[in-house]
Amino acid sequence: MTQVDYIKFAKETLGVEFKDIQTLVTALTHRSWVNEARKSRGIEHNERLEFLGDAVLELVTTEFLYEHYDEAEGIMTNWRSALVRTESIGAAAQKLGFFKVMHMSRGEKTASDRAKLQMLANAYEAVVGAIYLDQGYDAAKDFIAKTVLVTLDDILKNGTWQDAKSRLQELSQAKDSATPTYKVIKDEGPDHDKIFTVGVYVKNNELGQGKGPSKQTAQQAAAEEALKTYDS
Repeated sequence: MTQVDYIKFAKETLGVEFKDIQTLVTALTHRSWVNEARKSRGIEHNERLEFLGDAVLELVTTEFLYEHYDEAEGIMTNWRSALVRTESIGAAAQKLGFFKVMHMSRGEKTASDRAKLQMLANAYEAVVGAIYLDQGYDAAKDFIAKTVLVTLDDILKNGTWQDAKSRLQELSQAKDSATPTYKVIKDEGPDHDKIFTVGVYVKNNELGQGKGPSKQTAQQAAAEEALKTYDS
């Protein structure tokens, strides 16, 4: 994509007119693209913007919940976690068509669905960081509101505000009088791009496995698989 294409994408899809469109290009550039030697000169990947966007996303979400709901801290913490978790922001990025406009290596384009979701979630945070840098807090807040915060009603309606590990623990304690344990089965790939496989066990019985770019993500995926066992 050319800069003109990114300007059009920003305006028509994101609803943002960037002063410096390169900030958005960086936000949509995965490390794997930069690591390819022929593309590495003068190109920056999105991890610094992701770091910034993560903080902005959490602040905006916290502010929204504080202003609109009068609930206990623990409940609002769980609601916030549901809004900003990988599945939620990855889905928002997918809906906006991030995958089609991102710079990434060929390998990343054929990665597992879970790995793609994590990459999209990271890109969403990076784009939030880019909007914040280029347009300021209010613009970032508006973007988050129309892409993520609007999903809260569905989250509350479906009860998905409670993460998979918490739900699994409640079920296992109620039905089996036991607490789930998690074990890393294997990890693959280089240090900067590892994929972990984690198993979840109740009374030494494996109920599910999950994969992810971090142990925490893999644990959540394993818990989701284990929940299917209890639901069946």
